[in-house]
Amino acid sequence: MRRSIERAGGGREGLPSRRSDVARFLAEARRRPAEAGRGRLIFALDATMSRQPTWDLACELQGAMFDAAATVGGLEVQLVYFRGHGEARASGFVAEAAGLKQLMTGIACHGGLTQIGRVLEHAERTAAKAPVAALVYVGDAMEENVDRLCQTAGALGLRNTRAFMFHEGSDATAGRAFREIARLTGGAYLPFDARAAGELRALLAAVGAYAAGGKPALEAMQGRAARRLLADMRG
Repeated sequence: MRRSIERAGGGREGLPSRRSDVARFLAEARRRPAEAGRGRLIFALDATMSRQPTWDLACELQGAMFDAAATVGGLEVQLVYFRGHGEARASGFVAEAAGLKQLMTGIACHGGLTQIGRVLEHAERTAAKAPVAALVYVGDAMEENVDRLCQTAGALGLRNTRAFMFHEGSDATAGRAFREIARLTGGAYLPFDARAAGELRALLAAVGAYAAGGKPALEAMQGRAARRLLADMRG
């Protein structure tokens, strides 16, 4: 049984079945123009105990997404996190870095197993209600059934939501899973070193620009981070 992610503080559509139909559907969906107004992005983080240093860093760097997005129409971001024994929560969408930082700084990391499946399911349900351009996920491990994750990632891709999978560390199991989730959604797999804060900031800014203005906004950006995303994204 699926468990919904709780709000912080308190019918399925038919999908194409044949591989060629799925490929055609994805290609057509990605050609559709984004809706006017702000782009929407889900910022999801592993908040289990090992993640505290990177959580603190993400609190400081997330503003780069808003700054880059502001030049191409703005951005609304929803914070999603999991920790402890089955706890997973989602905030409302916020439209400024200060609001997101306030949400993040009130959260402590607790020991527990990964819940990436719940993050992907939540993102797919959210995108079914209104377009979500990107899912940013930051984590270092994967302790779930990878085939189930990939099934949900495929459904997320059909919603035209690209997953940008930020992978800290060298866990091979997590790396393989993150790569496949990114591939299935047309997003990007982004291994990073938390000690290279400037690189992480630039990558988050590039994703923010994409979420607000699509590939044209990303192509207009200067720098290695934007080129890295474009090289890894498909479709």
